[in-house]
Amino acid sequence: MTASTLCRTAAKSRIAAACAVAVAGTLLLTACGDQTDSGSEAGDVTASKSGAPLFDKLPEKYRKSGVIKVGTNAEYAPMESVENGTIVGVDPDIAEALGKQLGVKFEFTSGSFDGLITALNTGRHDVAMSSITDNKQRQEGLDENGKKLGKGVDFVDYFLAGTAVYTKKGNPEGIGSIEDLCGRTAAVQRGTTYEEALKKQSKACTEGGKKAVKIQSFENDTEAQTRVKSGGAVAGVNDYPVAVDLARKAGDGKDFEVVGEQVDAGPFGIAVNKDNTELRDVLKEAVDAIIADGSYQKVLDKWGAATGAIDKAAVNGGK
Repeated sequence: MTASTLCRTAAKSRIAAACAVAVAGTLLLTACGDQTDSGSEAGDVTASKSGAPLFDKLPEKYRKSGVIKVGTNAEYAPMESVENGTIVGVDPDIAEALGKQLGVKFEFTSGSFDGLITALNTGRHDVAMSSITDNKQRQEGLDENGKKLGKGVDFVDYFLAGTAVYTKKGNPEGIGSIEDLCGRTAAVQRGTTYEEALKKQSKACTEGGKKAVKIQSFENDTEAQTRVKSGGAVAGVNDYPVAVDLARKAGDGKDFEVVGEQVDAGPFGIAVNKDNTELRDVLKEAVDAIIADGSYQKVLDKWGAATGAIDKAAVNGGK
């Protein structure tokens, strides 16, 4: 999800399939100020080290480069999106705060969501930070049927979010919750936890003697939103903070509304290669540090995402 930006809402719950396609044709955008490749110069690293309490705990690779490369999918305001050519949002701002603890810069590259974990495990990125729900499927590298597809990833949990249903403004079909989607058409982004939530609900519908949900899955969330707005789907499903932000901002608040309460709340995590345990552990320390010093809460308050606050980081806390 190099320009001046870091300074920008929960179950995705966006769950990127562990087997996803490699990121191609990504848009390179960097979070915050003067985050450029010059971070590899000795002078930059020395400057970064000054006043950064966790710098010495970083693996040598990052102490030398002064940079942690982040894969994201910048289509989920307020978590991460592109404004005026730069990536902004909750995740970039949290990364900026983490960078102050670690003495390095977080450089964000935006690509397809369902390719983030593959790109991470092939070394294209050092971490992935994109409203990614931490769950056992991703941790263990499994597909939706439990088949082993890869080694999986570790997560450093930093936020809590659930799934929400949104409709056209005025809710013309009278949808009150995800249970009301039996026999109806719903739009969603492919490879996300909320797509899985729709599949789970569809199964519950048929087991209860009702018609299955007609699920329309799209490559990106913008297409799903367009489908709902045009009336091609009675509702869309998304992360709760993203759905709330969408309802507040799209069409100046005239396009959509959120119905019912968020369900299946779970943690968002920073994904890290399972072999990179040193980086994983120091990231956990850094998340705890920004929670303790108040900078974490300031970021959430800035973006209207305070409902997702946690009081302590965790490693692989998702179920």
